[in-house]
Amino acid sequence: MPRYKLTIEYDGAPFCGWQVQETLPSVQGALETAVKAMTGADVRVHGAGRTDAGVHALGQVAHVDIEKQFAPDRFRDGLNAHLRPHPVAVLDAEIVPESFEARFSAIKRHYRYRIVNTRANLALDVGHAWRVPRRLDTDAMHAAAQRLIGKHDFTTFRDTECQAKSAEKTLDQLDVLRDGREVTILTSARSFLHSQVRSMVGSLVWVGEGRWTADDLSAALAARNRAACGIVAPPEGLYLVRVDY
Repeated sequence: MPRYKLTIEYDGAPFCGWQVQETLPSVQGALETAVKAMTGADVRVHGAGRTDAGVHALGQVAHVDIEKQFAPDRFRDGLNAHLRPHPVAVLDAEIVPESFEARFSAIKRHYRYRIVNTRANLALDVGHAWRVPRRLDTDAMHAAAQRLIGKHDFTTFRDTECQAKSAEKTLDQLDVLRDGREVTILTSARSFLHSQVRSMVGSLVWVGEGRWTADDLSAALAARNRAACGIVAPPEGLYLVRVDY
């Protein structure tokens, strides 16, 4: 049975997240409906990461097993035809070995968080970035962010409903960049805890606003206590950019 690897882009705004829920629209559900419309088969589409409600993707990866073999380009185009009008697009499809797992074969995940640092209301970026009106010191944010690089217990930055067995993760990158009014936070790791990226971003914004110092961020990490976390950034600024294998 052929296994297809799919690279997917989507706007997370209208969805409850990646994972299928019985009464709510999900990205996974939209893809599975498209597969059934094209092949007649009820199959599970397995994603590399379970993005939350409102979170976007530029390069989510999934795999699906289909009994009938299609040319990859035909499979991609057929899925896209059936995905309309959902804001979901299959960018690429390829046949991969049965040993490939979208989630468990991944060696690194890359996320981007977008902040628009402006007092004006958002127009074009509504639903796609977090507006922070107070001027952010991005140099202080970047310097503080380096305190989180490496292997740590990230309990402080973990959602209380996170189902991961361990809070220990190794963070490979956490960079804060400014281009005019746009502040971008780039982060990468093999895997992340539930809400970890948004929790780190919110705490870094407190640093940028002057509420916290880098030492306060370090103390929050060392506390290993969710109550020590700063604000949690809203989901609309977060993008799953790429998954490496």
